[in-house]
Amino acid sequence: MNKPNLTDGLTVLGAPVQHPIPHVEVFPAPEHVTTVRFTTEELSSVCPVTNQPDLSRLVIEYEPAAHCIESKSLKLYLWGFRDRAVFAEALVAEIADEVMASARPHRVRVEVVQRPRGGIEVTAIAELP
Repeated sequence: MNKPNLTDGLTVLGAPVQHPIPHVEVFPAPEHVTTVRFTTEELSSVCPVTNQPDLSRLVIEYEPAAHCIESKSLKLYLWGFRDRAVFAEALVAEIADEVMASARPHRVRVEVVQRPRGGIEVTAIAELP
């Protein structure tokens, strides 16, 4: 029996890409993988009110169904927020929607913790079944 090529449909893995991409890419989920978690301390966006940079910790956790997210495409997708004016609450909702639309997992949870500015740390969480 022929096994599917895990890289079929992946366009950024192994390719030089010097710009953000609009969507994450996926590959077939291996058997018995119950949870996937991505964590970064380097998510950046822009405050829509002050236009100052917001630096955040991001955790994406999902339960794969048929597909997993390819990590380079995730990095390039997240790069697209660097110059975008967006509140933390809208940011987590958009990322959760992207994961759900692209990978179609059983469940996804996205958490953003913005570094304090003005003495206030903001944590926003989006969960989709």
